[in-house]
Amino acid sequence: MRQALSGLDFAPVLPVWIIAALAVLAVLALVPALLRRARGAALRAGTFALLLLALANPRLVEETRETRPDIALLVVDRSDSAHVGTRAAQIEAARTAIEARAARLPDLELRTVEVPEGGNQGTRLFTATEQALADIPRARLAGVIALTDGQVHDTPATAPIEAPFHALLPGRPGETDRRLRVVEAPGFGIVGRQVELRVAIEDLGVPNATGAARLSIRRDGAPARIESVPVGREHRIAIPIERGGPTVVELAAEARPGEVSELNNRAVVSITGVRDRLRVLLVSGEPHAGERTWRRLLKADPGVDLVHFTILRPPEKDDLTPLNELALIAFPVRELFQVKLRDFDLIVFDRFANRGILPPAYLRNIADYVRGGGALLMSVGPEFAGPSSLAATPLGAVLPARPAAGAGQSAAAEGAFRPRVTTLGARHPVTEGLTGANPDEQHEASWGRWYRSMRADQRGGATVMEAAGGAPLLVLDRVGEGRVALLLSDHIWLWSRGHDGGGPQAELLRRAAHWLMREPELEEEELTARIEGGQLQIERRSLEAGPPPEVTVTAPDGTSQRLPLQAGAGGHAAARLPAEQPGVWQVNDGRRSAFAAAAAANPLEVADLRADPARLAPLLAGTGGAARWLGTGPEPVLPELRRVGPGRDAHGGDAQTGWIGLRRNGDHTVTGIAALPLLPPWLALPLVLGLAVLGWRREGR
Repeated sequence: MRQALSGLDFAPVLPVWIIAALAVLAVLALVPALLRRARGAALRAGTFALLLLALANPRLVEETRETRPDIALLVVDRSDSAHVGTRAAQIEAARTAIEARAARLPDLELRTVEVPEGGNQGTRLFTATEQALADIPRARLAGVIALTDGQVHDTPATAPIEAPFHALLPGRPGETDRRLRVVEAPGFGIVGRQVELRVAIEDLGVPNATGAARLSIRRDGAPARIESVPVGREHRIAIPIERGGPTVVELAAEARPGEVSELNNRAVVSITGVRDRLRVLLVSGEPHAGERTWRRLLKADPGVDLVHFTILRPPEKDDLTPLNELALIAFPVRELFQVKLRDFDLIVFDRFANRGILPPAYLRNIADYVRGGGALLMSVGPEFAGPSSLAATPLGAVLPARPAAGAGQSAAAEGAFRPRVTTLGARHPVTEGLTGANPDEQHEASWGRWYRSMRADQRGGATVMEAAGGAPLLVLDRVGEGRVALLLSDHIWLWSRGHDGGGPQAELLRRAAHWLMREPELEEEELTARIEGGQLQIERRSLEAGPPPEVTVTAPDGTSQRLPLQAGAGGHAAARLPAEQPGVWQVNDGRRSAFAAAAAANPLEVADLRADPARLAPLLAGTGGAARWLGTGPEPVLPELRRVGPGRDAHGGDAQTGWIGLRRNGDHTVTGIAALPLLPPWLALPLVLGLAVLGWRREGR
C-alpha cells in the first residue's frame, strides 16, 4: 500500500552552529535600537529574521511511503499431550478459524508453524517459535498466538519478544489428572530374592488430595494382585525375581472420576534377573591329564564360587598311612551331599568312580536334587563302564545314557577322531556356531582330534556332539525340573593344550554349564520379545525343523494380531512390529509367551495431562498477552481478534470470551522524496535587500 505524506523540513546552507552564532549577533545588534525605541527597529529585526530563515533553507517535503503488513505467528502444538481426548480436533478447528479471521484483518500476514513431538525432551514449543521468528523482522511482529495445552518444557526465563504472546488452550479451567509415578525401580535383581519398587499415586489439580487408590500389580502376565495405596505418599512394592532375564512388571492405578486421561495411570518396569555368585561343587575322581582343566575353567570365572574335592586314593588302596597324613581335610561327605547339597547351583563329576566313597543314600540325594531343579555335569572315561560306574548307582536313573552292553565289545572306543556337531546340535545354543565346527554333515570340523570316547546306549536327551561312527559324545537332557549334561570322553583337555590346532574347549564347557543353570540366553526352546527404537522385536529359537509358526501379538490396549516369523540360521526366527503404545506387549507362539515393556515415548509429556497455562504465566505477563480457553464442545470458543496500537492493552474480557490483540506497528519503506524550497536564493535575496533598504530609509528620516 502506497501513501504520500507532506511536511516542513530544513536544509541549512551553513552549519547550524554558525547560524546560531549569527542569530546571537543579530539579537545583540537589535538590543540598543529596541532600548532607545529607534524608528526602523522592527524592519531591522525583520531583515535579520528573513536572512536567518534564508540560511536555514526551509523546504516543503513530500514523502511517498509503501507500508508493509505486520506479521503474526500462529504456533500449533502437535505433541503427544495435545492429542489427549478431543484436544487435537479442537486445536485443528481453532487453527482453521484463526487463519480465516486473520485473513480478514487489513495489513496483517499470518504465518503458521507446527511443534512436532519432541521425543523424550518434552514439548519444545519455544524452540520452534524462535526458529520461525528468525525470518520475521521484529519491527513487523504483531504478536504470537499459541494453540497448546500449556505443557511446555522449554519456557524461557525472560520474554524473547516484545509483541503480545497469547495462549489458546483446549478444554476448560480446573481439570484434574491422576498419575502413577515410579519413584525408584532397580534395573537388576538377584534371582531368588526380592526387589523393592517405590511408587506414588498423585492427584493433580486437587487441593489437599487424600484417601487411597487401588493399585494393580501384574508380573509377566500373571494374574494381577491388588494393593491399596495412599494418595500423595510413597508406597513400596516387593517384587520376587524368580528367573534370569527380564521380569516385566505392569502397574495400573484405578481411574479418578472426571480425570483428563488414564494414559499416565499406568507404568511398566523391566527388571533383569541375574544370578548371584554361582556355587559349583567339583568332585574329581582318579587323577588324569585333564583333571586341572575343570578347575582352571571354573576358577577363571569371577562369578563362580568353587568347592573342589579330588579323590587322590580310593579306600581299597590301604598302605597303613595315617589319615592325618593322607589328606589335608577329611572328605565332608554328609555335609556336601545331604546338608548343603541344595546350596549348589551345579555339581560336576570328573572321572569319578564310586568305590564306596558315596553311599547309595547320598547318590539318591543327588538324583533328587537334579529332579528338583538342580544341575549335573559328568565327564567320564573308562571308569564309566566299570563296576564302580555311577551309572550303576541310584544316580544312573537321571543319566541320559548308560554304558554299552554289547558282548565282546570294549567299553572305550580308542582311536583318533574329530568331534562333530550333530544336525540337532547345529540348532542347540550349547553347540550352535562353535568356532571350527563342521558346517554340515558332509564336511569335517577343523578343530583338534580326540583319541578316546566311551560307548554308551542313549536312553533320552539330545545328542549335540558325536564321536566316530555317529556315537553320542555330548548328551543334554532335562530330568524333572533339573538338567543333566553327559560328556562321554575325557579328552576335551587336548583342546585346551592346543593339540592338533586345539578347539573351543572353554566356550563349550561355559555354554554347557550355563545351559545347565538355565541361563535365558542359552534356552533351546525360547521365545523372547523386547522393545528397541520404538519397535517390538520378536525372536524365537527352537530345535524343531520346518517353518516357524505364526505368533500372536497382543498390544497393551488388548488388540491382537497374527504375525509371521522369518526363519533364520540355527533354529532362529524373528519378526518386528512398530510398538507405539506404552505398556506391556505379549507374544505367544502357541506354547510359550513372552512379554516386553514399552515405556512412554515421552515421559515428560504424560507426567501431567491437564491443560494448564501455569508454565506460560510469566511469559504472558511479560508480553501483555492472555490465556483463553477453547471450551469442551466440538466447535472451539475463540476470542475476537483486534489490532491495537503500541503501548495499548493487548487483551480484554474474561478468560473464556473477551478479545486478544495484535499490535499495529505501521512499519513502512520510503519509496520517494520530493522537496520544494520555500525561500530559494532568487527570492530570499530581493526580500532581504528590500527590507534592509526600507529600514535604512525609515531610520534616516
